[in-house]
Amino acid sequence: MDTIERIKQQIAENNILLYMKGSPKLPSCGFSSQASQALMACGEKFAYVDILQNPDIRAELPKYADWPTFPQLWVEGELIGGCDIIMEMYQQGELQPLVKEAAVKNTTEE
Repeated sequence: MDTIERIKQQIAENNILLYMKGSPKLPSCGFSSQASQALMACGEKFAYVDILQNPDIRAELPKYADWPTFPQLWVEGELIGGCDIIMEMYQQGELQPLVKEAAVKNTTEE
């Protein structure tokens, strides 16, 4: 399976997916740290991919997503955005319902 296929599969299999540097508990950059903290504050489980462990994804995802930076938050197959957008949505109370709705759909689909 090539890298783009793997990315598509990850996005399809996870209603809430964060591509980031490091992990939510041990982020490797400030932007990934802020993004994962905002997501964790929403109180729902989410998947993540550490792009530092996956250099092929790190190289290919910006082209596929047409988004140059990390982290990248994907909800229900759609790119939501990076750290600035995630933080803005969180502060305005828009991220929480989006994440909760995706998490509910995830549990009803299983």
